Amino acid sequence: MANILIIDDEKEVGTFLAYLLQERGHKVTVGYSGADFERLCEGRAYQLAMIDVKLPDTNGLDILQKLGDKMPACKTVIMTGYSTVKTAVEAIRLGASDYVEKPFADIEEIEQMIDHLLDNQVTKTENDILELAQMSGIIFGEEAILHRLLTLSYKIASKSINVLIQGETGTGKELLAHFIHLASNRSEQPYIRINCGALAETMLESELFGHEKGAFTSAVKERRGVFEIANKGTLFLDEIGEASAATQVKLLRVLETGEYMRVGGEEVRKTNIRIISATNVDLREEVKMKRFREDLLYRLDVVTLQMPPLRERKRDIMTIAHHMIRKADLPMTFHEDTVELLQTYAWPGNVRELSNVMKRALTILGEGETVITPADLPEQITSPDIEREGAGSRMGVVDNDATDVRYYIKQSQSGQSFTEYTEAWQKKVNTIWEQDAISPLEDVLEKVQALERFIGRAYIEKTLQHTMGNRKEAAALLNITDRRLRYLLKEKGQQ
Repeated sequence: MANILIIDDEKEVGTFLAYLLQERGHKVTVGYSGADFERLCEGRAYQLAMIDVKLPDTNGLDILQKLGDKMPACKTVIMTGYSTVKTAVEAIRLGASDYVEKPFADIEEIEQMIDHLLDNQVTKTENDILELAQMSGIIFGEEAILHRLLTLSYKIASKSINVLIQGETGTGKELLAHFIHLASNRSEQPYIRINCGALAETMLESELFGHEKGAFTSAVKERRGVFEIANKGTLFLDEIGEASAATQVKLLRVLETGEYMRVGGEEVRKTNIRIISATNVDLREEVKMKRFREDLLYRLDVVTLQMPPLRERKRDIMTIAHHMIRKADLPMTFHEDTVELLQTYAWPGNVRELSNVMKRALTILGEGETVITPADLPEQITSPDIEREGAGSRMGVVDNDATDVRYYIKQSQSGQSFTEYTEAWQKKVNTIWEQDAISPLEDVLEKVQALERFIGRAYIEKTLQHTMGNRKEAAALLNITDRRLRYLLKEKGQQ
């Protein structure tokens, strides 16, 4: 049996919860205002408090803070309406254990949540977070910033709300989206990722909504879209800021009504899907610039999660590096100078860049070598002119998203021609093909992708030289949209 405090100005809510919890053997005290809270806390101790966000004389966040001072061991559940979910999430950031939306839709869920909190299953939650992080590919060590983010993500995963993940390129936004899916009630259902910037407008709409036979030239048969395939599951929309205006309108309709139509179709279809979106640009600025719909942002941004850049997770750098060595199953160690360089480098490409640097180092080590030295690192890390300790780009500035690409770009600027690069690439791939040892397929495919990125960037630059830097004209020559060109320029490293 536990002592439970309920503070809600709606008397029917207090009466209902008191009855529900008393039936389960708990002692329940009900108050209806901030003044009642002060009175009911005098000389008493509670194991759980359920607090409404909006009260006539105060708000739930103020009570949460006071409760933390008076009874730090007391678990807290914030009660909120849909329109104040952001406040409830902020309450979790401030220390609330969980939140529940009103009107209550699932009584069994409330009972399970209260049982979980009162059973003090903190260790189980911690173990769940660690296991799901590992399953989704998120590696972290002692830094508290990512641990707090994962804890918050774990708590909101079970809620039927859309999530917007912000963060620089390479920080692991997709990994966090997958973590949320695995922690949610939809984990047994499909999880599908779509990159809104990597597909032309017609192709993106077809991927999302499907198409009917004959809807466009290449539509030789009907095709289901991800809203149909991933029904009851999770859809991760990466680079959501790159979706065209037409696509944004159709996305808004799905979010508002749960309805959509295939491209070229007339039948209205239903979907029950959770959307997690991600961006490395400031969507509010995009709204101001009339490039993104404000009403769509409102629907997507029920909860915002900020993926921290690697430079703010300094103590995780070597944890990730050692993890990659274990994954490669190699008996490698780091020279102390290498450790210093890795920990003081700004990592503008974040975890993705670190991953590429480690793969590069492990690839070029000679036979019998077991120590990774500064000589095994790319020049952008070892150069004495590089900015260190806190340098790097911030939210809204697009970074080059692969170490290999940055390296080859630098080589190109220092005199390496397009032909020289492609010949060097072919020589490297031929070496892999001819060697007896089998390289991981992922490494081989990554080299193919690196070639694709390099060629794409080179061809775009060549076209821009032809148009004297006129991007609109270049896009027309390349037969792509201005938005697509802007995305490709950002991905290839243009500022």
